[in-house]
Amino acid sequence: MYAIIETGGKQYKVANGDVVFVEKLNAEDDATVEFKVVAVADDNGIKVGTPYVDGASVTAKVLKTGKGKKITVATYKPKKGEKRKMGHRQPYTKVEIQTINA
Repeated sequence: MYAIIETGGKQYKVANGDVVFVEKLNAEDDATVEFKVVAVADDNGIKVGTPYVDGASVTAKVLKTGKGKKITVATYKPKKGEKRKMGHRQPYTKVEIQTINA
């Protein structure tokens, strides 16, 4: 059994016990969160929602929040003497999928 959830403007395919890095959620560590279910598949087939599946839910436990590796961003304008170097670290939340209810 697996489900396709939506969070942070992205969709993820998850199953029970999966550990997923998602966009930062406003939740404490060891908290339980629920996700919107776009589609769910089991032995009977697949159910697709419009836009979400009615009565389906995915619960997950927040393991930790943090920041990803630093990426370097550089801007440059020729003939103007203008250049700039910046760094960025994308925040994330690491969650473990506990249950899928269909």
